[in-house]
Amino acid sequence: MSDITLDIADFHWVTQILDTMDSGLIVLDQEYKVCVWNSFMQSYSGILSQEILGECLFEHFEELPRTWLETKIKAAADLETRSFSSWENRPYLFKFNNFSPVSNSSDFMYQDIVITPLIGLSGEVSHIAIQVNDVSETARNRIHLKETNQHLSEISRKDGLTGLFNRAYWEQSLKDEFAHLKVIDGPCSLVIFDIDHFKKVNDTYGHPTGDEVIRRTSALLRKTARSSDICGRFGGEEFTVLLPHTNQEQACYFAERLRKRIEQEIVKVEDFLINYTISIGVCEYKPYFETHTQWLKSADAALYRAKENGRNQTCLHEND
Repeated sequence: MSDITLDIADFHWVTQILDTMDSGLIVLDQEYKVCVWNSFMQSYSGILSQEILGECLFEHFEELPRTWLETKIKAAADLETRSFSSWENRPYLFKFNNFSPVSNSSDFMYQDIVITPLIGLSGEVSHIAIQVNDVSETARNRIHLKETNQHLSEISRKDGLTGLFNRAYWEQSLKDEFAHLKVIDGPCSLVIFDIDHFKKVNDTYGHPTGDEVIRRTSALLRKTARSSDICGRFGGEEFTVLLPHTNQEQACYFAERLRKRIEQEIVKVEDFLINYTISIGVCEYKPYFETHTQWLKSADAALYRAKENGRNQTCLHEND
């Protein structure tokens, strides 16, 4: 580095200005030795400038992503252009504590990084400046907004009583799956069921008890279903389940497991013990179905037969 003609003292006025700003400034030579270490870096790292000047940065910060940083520095130097790293890609370069009272919900400081090649009097890149910008408040606001939007999106898709997908979202999922099956034919089954004599439960024990029966049914449905199955409350005491990659025989096995679980369930309300059952219709996707509505109606017809045959049973779709 003896041939470097850049006088670091020329940067003194720059560092004085940056010392009054809420940004970190580091200048490194070609051996990654620290030439400038401003007050921001001193305050957040706890390392005084006289303790690190002339020292290799990586010896003081072994946790730095050295390979990544060296690659970014080399690219900036070779192209003689600035390089940027956003907190969204890498939350921080230096893991500093976050002391901001506004954004104290995060344990560390979110940082945007700017890497600038410094060209000496020789016309070649002699040093690299690294600017560390505290963007914790912006980051936390964006994260909070994203989480809020995700929560609102989740609420808009879910049924308030059961936590299952609501009818609008579930039916859109059925449409999407139907369109997919039209392109890539494969097994997929639809299950539709409702609670037998549910009106009698409401009339005898009251609507709060009816709501508890619906919640209990939903919990047993979730326990029986796979993570890939799409379960919805279609309306009132009626539920629907979309079973991807499932033929009619497998869907019937699923339906019977669910039916038997619910048949054994007891809902206790005050001094009353309530047993209840469900009737189920099952229909596997058929290539001749022209619309998702036809598929749904076929499953519903199977459910109707289950009720006509005495309830508390599973009926399969009969081929047209």
